Amino acid sequence: MTITLRQLAEQARSASRQLANLSTERKNQVLLAFAKKIRENLDLILSANQKDLESADRLRSQGELSDSSIQRLKLNTVKIEQMAKNFESVAALPDPVGQVQLATRLDEGLDLHRISCPIGVLLVIFESRPEVVVQISALTLKSGNAVILKGGKEASESNACLFGILDKVLKEFTDLPDGTVNLLQSREAVSEIVQQNDCLDLIIPRGSNALVQHIQQHSRVPVLAHADGICHVYWDQSASLSKAMEIIIDAKTEYPAVCNAMETLLIHEQIPENEIKQLLTKLQEAGVEIRACSAIMKKFSNKLNGIIHASEQDWKTEYTDLILSVRLVSSHEEAIGHINHYGSGHTDAIITEDRSIAEKFMDQVDAANVFWNASTRFADGFRYGFGAEVGVSTCKTHARGPVGLDGLVIYKYKLYGSGQGVARYHEGGRQYLHQPLSRLN
Repeated sequence: MTITLRQLAEQARSASRQLANLSTERKNQVLLAFAKKIRENLDLILSANQKDLESADRLRSQGELSDSSIQRLKLNTVKIEQMAKNFESVAALPDPVGQVQLATRLDEGLDLHRISCPIGVLLVIFESRPEVVVQISALTLKSGNAVILKGGKEASESNACLFGILDKVLKEFTDLPDGTVNLLQSREAVSEIVQQNDCLDLIIPRGSNALVQHIQQHSRVPVLAHADGICHVYWDQSASLSKAMEIIIDAKTEYPAVCNAMETLLIHEQIPENEIKQLLTKLQEAGVEIRACSAIMKKFSNKLNGIIHASEQDWKTEYTDLILSVRLVSSHEEAIGHINHYGSGHTDAIITEDRSIAEKFMDQVDAANVFWNASTRFADGFRYGFGAEVGVSTCKTHARGPVGLDGLVIYKYKLYGSGQGVARYHEGGRQYLHQPLSRLN
C-alpha cells in the first residue's frame, strides 16, 4: 500500500515514541540480525550496485556525474563486509539512552537528574555512498531514533536493495513499529518533507556543499551539517621527511574522493628544497596534480613537470580528486592564519616534533578535528570507535566532528520530588542545597 509523505512522516513520529523505550538487548538483537542478512545477501547487493554503476557511466559521459562520485558509489566484497561489521560494532557499544548526565540534590527529597534520550525522527539526505544506508540505520536504531533516508538517484538500486534487506529483518521483529527505518527515492519528495517540522526533529544532509546549502535554506527543521571538507596539512620545519611523506601521501591519495582527504598542503619555507622536491615528486608519481603558490612555482617549475600556478579559488576548493594546492609559509602562525581563513572547519593536521607548536596549532585552528602527526583520514566515526557515523559535522551545535551515537541523543530533566512547591523557597524560606549527588552517600 502506497502512503503519502505526510503519512510516512507521521508513521516515523509514532515509531520514534516506541523506539525511545526499546530495550538495549532488543536493539542489539536487531543489529546482529541486520549483520547476518547483509552477509547472506552479498551477491544481491553487488548485482544491484552493478546496475547503478552502469547508469553512472552514462551519467559521467553526459557530464552529470564526477569520477569521485562514482568511486563513492562503487561497492565490493570488502565494503559489504564492513557494512556487516558496522552493525556488529554498534551493537557492541554502550546504549547512549537513559544515561544520567547530571544529578543534583536541590533539597532533601528533591533530586534533579539530566537523562539522555533520543532526538526523535531524523531525516538523512545523502549522495552516492550506499553504505550510508547501513551506517545510519545502525546508529539510529541503537540510539532509539526513527529515520527517513533519502539517497541520490545515482545509488537508487543499491539503496533500495539494502533498505529491502533491512526492512525484511525489521518485519521479523514484530514488536518493532512500522516506520523505524524509511527510504525515499523521489527527489521531489525532499522539498515537501523538509517542511514537516511537526514530525521531524533533525535533518542531516551528507553530500556536496550545494546540497547542504539548499537544505539549510529551505528547511523548517534544524539542520546538522558540514560545509566543504577543505582539509589542510601543515609540514613544520622540525618534522622529518619520512614522517611527512607517509602522512601527506596518505592524506591525499588513500581515498581522495572523501571529505577528510587533504586538499591543501602548507610547507614551512625553511624545509630543504630537496626534501620538498622528493615529496612533490612522490605525489606526482601517485597521480596528484600540483597547484602551487608563486614561491613554489619559482623554486620548482623548472625542476618538476606539470606544476600549475594556483589561483585564489584553489585555496577555497574541495577537489575530492587527485588535485592538491601547495603553499609555502614562513611560520606556524601563518599556517594557522591561512587555515582559519580558507578552511571549512572539518579536519586540519600539523606535522612537527615541537610539542609547543603542535599544541598552539591544535588550540588555535578552528576545526572540528585537529591532529598532530597523523593523517586527516583518521577523522571518521568508525576509526574513532563510534561504530559508524551519521556524518562529520562542522556546526557548533550539540554535535561536532564525526557524529556517532552520542550525537543522536539529547536529554531531558527529571525532577524527583516529595510534595514541594516553589513558594516554600521564597525569601526567608527554605534554601536550595544544589549539591551534586555524586558527593552524597
